[in-house]
Amino acid sequence: MNITDKVAVCSRSFSRNEVLRAELLAHYKYVTFNETGQQLEGDDLVEFLRGHDKAITALEHINNYVLSRLPELKVIGKYGVGLDMIDMNAMRRYGKRIGLISGVNRRSAAELTLAFAIIMLRHVPAANREVLSGIWRQHVGGLLSGRIFGIIGCGHIGKDLVRLLQPFGCQILVNDIRHYNDFYAEYDIEALRLEDVLVRADIVTLHVPLDASTLGILTADRLALMKSHAILINVARGGLVDEAALKQSLLEGHLAAAAFDVFADEPPHDKELLNLPNFLATPHIGGSAEEAILAMGRAAISGLDENEIPG
Repeated sequence: MNITDKVAVCSRSFSRNEVLRAELLAHYKYVTFNETGQQLEGDDLVEFLRGHDKAITALEHINNYVLSRLPELKVIGKYGVGLDMIDMNAMRRYGKRIGLISGVNRRSAAELTLAFAIIMLRHVPAANREVLSGIWRQHVGGLLSGRIFGIIGCGHIGKDLVRLLQPFGCQILVNDIRHYNDFYAEYDIEALRLEDVLVRADIVTLHVPLDASTLGILTADRLALMKSHAILINVARGGLVDEAALKQSLLEGHLAAAAFDVFADEPPHDKELLNLPNFLATPHIGGSAEEAILAMGRAAISGLDENEIPG
């Protein structure tokens, strides 16, 4: 660590957090925080980063265009999980180093997923809208207990969700490109093909990164495999689901409900989808628990010193 290195903090969340600001300033003398409240992109991002040796980024797109204009930038510390916003080929091309600690927000995302499952089973969004409009009637929902729960992606968040589900006695199905056989055996998990999980599960939740292999992974045809009483949850990344097909499934009763924290475009523009009574949208808050923010911020600070050129 060189205390005289100049650090740019692109993340708005990090920049607003007084604890993280103080901890970063204890390590580095020259720090520029994003005080604009705006997500920086393109030329604005280049201008913000210019003249800095290191950066902390979150949802900013770090691509060839940006990196080619910043020869002085050496290191990026990643605030949050997922690397789909960073072009790793460009990082290698320009010899930039990345600092990332995986899974630091796992409990925050897993708890939100669990909350989504329960409130959608109990029709909470629709019931709340009716109360606010002056209608008072009971909605008959269902229990999470004993349901068949399908988890697409059993990495840090998927595993933590499995642990949280234990008191509910759910049958857990998993699809993942990796094989976590010891973990599956410990929790009596059935590992299946994606299509088989979709056919059998009462609740399907996504916990995979966004890359070329997962972009649009839930197509209209795959959504059609799900049970008509099933619930779909996405707290992973926008772009995993065909949102137009999802809307049709919800409108036509082919899918009971869905809850999304992430969208292909953020904020989302499809007001018809957002206003459906069996759809719940939140503004990308999966990692926004106070405890997760501190953990992600501290991981990003560590990443400024503990990093490597992507392999």
